[in-house]
Amino acid sequence: MTITIRRAGPLDARPLAELLNEVIAAGGTTAMTRTVDAADLRDWMTRCPDRTAWHLAEDDAGEIMGVQWIEPADDLPDEVAEIATFARHGRTGLGIGSALFRETERAASALGYRWINANIRADNMGGLAYYQSRGFEDCGMKRDVPLGNGQAVDKVLKRYEL
Repeated sequence: MTITIRRAGPLDARPLAELLNEVIAAGGTTAMTRTVDAADLRDWMTRCPDRTAWHLAEDDAGEIMGVQWIEPADDLPDEVAEIATFARHGRTGLGIGSALFRETERAASALGYRWINANIRADNMGGLAYYQSRGFEDCGMKRDVPLGNGQAVDKVLKRYEL
């Protein structure tokens, strides 16, 4: 299987929402607890267009296998991008995340960011391993972060210097 990475745009919002909802429904790896729709994704993509980069991974048949984006975060300095990464449920370990990150790293530098922050659920072993394997280093912890469903989780903060 060949993975192709390309910029995601508003026309990709519906299949990206489907991918995210699949991950949300599986539970345990994302802080997101409510389903999203195409309008949500279009809003996210356009809320800060000059400081945001969205990439998706497709297989040979054009099925979206993963998505990764960076954007500024209200609680971080301007030189920091917050990252989010999602791979289709059951399709991890195929190089999707590695391919996405190569493009995201280039985009982050081109947008003028100096480092990337990952905010990962402490119980998301796959996510922690993924960011560690990309060279992210632990830089903090948030305890008892409430999720939308009332559950509280710890979050590990990881930093990647560009």
